[in-house]
Amino acid sequence: MKKTAHARTVRRYLWITVGSVIYAVGFDWLYAPNDIGFGGITSLGQILNHYIPALPIGMVVLVANIPLFLLGWRLLGRGLLISSLYAMAATSLLVDLFAWRFTFPPMDPMLAAVVGGAVTGLSLGVILGQGATTGGTDLIARLLKLPFAWLPVGRLLLAVDLIMIALVALAFRSVDSALYGIIALYISTIAIDGVIYGMDASKVAYIISSQPRQVAAAIDQQLDRGVTFLHGEGGGSGQDKLVLLCAFKQRQIVSLKQLVHEIDPGAFLIVCNAHEVLGEGFRRYRKNDI
Repeated sequence: MKKTAHARTVRRYLWITVGSVIYAVGFDWLYAPNDIGFGGITSLGQILNHYIPALPIGMVVLVANIPLFLLGWRLLGRGLLISSLYAMAATSLLVDLFAWRFTFPPMDPMLAAVVGGAVTGLSLGVILGQGATTGGTDLIARLLKLPFAWLPVGRLLLAVDLIMIALVALAFRSVDSALYGIIALYISTIAIDGVIYGMDASKVAYIISSQPRQVAAAIDQQLDRGVTFLHGEGGGSGQDKLVLLCAFKQRQIVSLKQLVHEIDPGAFLIVCNAHEVLGEGFRRYRKNDI
């Protein structure tokens, strides 16, 4: 049991490290040389580095995060904060290391904004998905998830980061920096939510059939998915009806439609997106879910 837990912890920190490397490369390659506002505490680093070039951006981020981590230690608990401290230190040091070791030339700012948003969103999604943050607005978003648990973490990041991007634009005296930063930020939030929630892509089907029990049995036997019967009433006929409720994986949608059609060609089928499905056959609930 201890070996399994140890292996899980090692794997978790390996993923955080991979995310930190991608984050640092994305920032140094796509944001910094093109003066694109990044958002969050990193924006503070960009602003101070703009006025005092001797101040490394990563080091500014590292120091500025200390008050947030002191707050987070009390609210989020020891486990999350240790992994977040590691992620924050890794991203900050790697940003400065890559900036010192490599020189990235400017490129078309729109291309940098689009690709930069996707790259940083991917990296933050990996880090957040492992139960850590890089500090700054990531940590603020984590704290906001406590009272606003129903809001996607990417949207929370978007709201907080917009303010910081505006400050970068004022420091650089460039509206373009803010506009490109907003484009990158929007793409980043989509990528974050895609990485965190998209891996668990599931659907929910409502099936109204004249042969509900046969359909339910076939779904159980052929797709290995449970079915719940809801009691309904036909609006026109007034007849009692059994409505089948079934959660299933995205990859099973074709099989489900074929199965229902073969048993009852006249069945009424509604398929909806499911944001998250927890329970047997799907993902288990974890305390630090976001």
